[in-house]
Amino acid sequence: MTMLIADQDMTSALARMLAATARPGDVILLDGPVGAGKTHFARAFIRARQGAAAEDVPSPTFTLVQTYDDPLGTEIWHADLYRLTDPAELVELGLDDALSDAICLIEWPDRLDQAPANALWITIAGDDDPDLRRITLSGGADTARIAARAAFVAGAGWADARVVPLAGDASARRYFRLTAGAHDAVLMDDPSGACAPFVAMTDWLRGHGFGAPELLATDMQAGFLLVQDLGDDLVARVLERVPDAAPVIYDRITDFLVSLHRHPVPDFVAPLDGAALADQVGLFADWYPQAVGAAPDAAAGIAPLIAALHRDWASDVTPVLCLRDFHAENLIWQGDAPLGLIDYQDAVACHPAYDLVSALQDARRDVDPAIEDACIARYLAATGLDDTRFRAAYALLGAQRNLRIIGIFTRLCLRDGKPRYLDFMPRVWACLMRDLSHPALAPLAQVVHALPAPDGTAIERIRARCASR
Repeated sequence: MTMLIADQDMTSALARMLAATARPGDVILLDGPVGAGKTHFARAFIRARQGAAAEDVPSPTFTLVQTYDDPLGTEIWHADLYRLTDPAELVELGLDDALSDAICLIEWPDRLDQAPANALWITIAGDDDPDLRRITLSGGADTARIAARAAFVAGAGWADARVVPLAGDASARRYFRLTAGAHDAVLMDDPSGACAPFVAMTDWLRGHGFGAPELLATDMQAGFLLVQDLGDDLVARVLERVPDAAPVIYDRITDFLVSLHRHPVPDFVAPLDGAALADQVGLFADWYPQAVGAAPDAAAGIAPLIAALHRDWASDVTPVLCLRDFHAENLIWQGDAPLGLIDYQDAVACHPAYDLVSALQDARRDVDPAIEDACIARYLAATGLDDTRFRAAYALLGAQRNLRIIGIFTRLCLRDGKPRYLDFMPRVWACLMRDLSHPALAPLAQVVHALPAPDGTAIERIRARCASR
């Protein structure tokens, strides 16, 4: 149960936040006396779902039920049961059927014969201050976090903003776009409360002229950040629209890394050295071999090989700042302006090849090997690093990263019930095979080649054991 003291703006903000994540079959029961603000809440919810297509939302006191088309793909039912004389009337109105496949907002839920078991109750009561209400949320899923998001947004001056979810990543973080008139912002919700690295890295990047978003509001203890919206032109989308622009775009990405690596690594960034890289690749050994029918210890030799190869080929170069999750879906194209940057809170100090591998061996899309080779050559020409050693380190870091990614994708399916990442496995494995073809990685290649590849049969074997089934 979660309780808020809310004014009218905060009540609307809560409704809009709930509207952002509501799905077909969700039932919201609005309880409270006459004049408590139940219809005000429902109106804000419905108009938020409809966005630019928002309709007038009258009280359904006399019609009992009003229905609304939902541009997000379902239907919204708004019911006011104050005048209901017999619960059997709900069958005639069709509300019983709507409960399973529409989003239903029901005022005066005490008139129901039986409330749906999965319903979210929102009880609105008066307060000593006549301009405030006591709102209690109970039932439903994640209500405390939703209420906290709404309070943060309202406190930041965005109470009247429409809230729309944005695509997330493989972490527990969630992202939402807020739109208020002609202004947009992005809400980052990190329930772990680990916002300090993002804030520190944002300040450093902006202070050095790079394209990180401006911080608009923060609550680091609660795990909320409101940041400048850099727009929708992710490099990934630009490449889909204009594939011929790939050489120019990847040249810009390479030049960004050259510029970034000219600066000393900030002292708050952790190292990603040989020991850490070896530890990370343990994810592959822990999850993948057994998932595809290999012996549990079939990949046990990989971690020590990674550490030894790093010592031989990558330990003689001064580490640079690496943003780590550096790929086309975390970069925003802004024309002649600097590349927009997001999702860099896990930045590390590592070998200069690390982020280049991340961008050029992208799990989500194919990069022409000719572009990959041209970017490596471009980086080497700009930095003067030794060609032979850099390319060996590049192959090693690519192999380490791709093994780790395959382990993560396997775990996301088996443990977390997220099978969609399995579709990327063949591409990641192909990149891994290219990396392992480098002569310096021959000992590692021997171990990996003994394991089953993630072909269709292997992937279906993993999918069949998905935690969601």
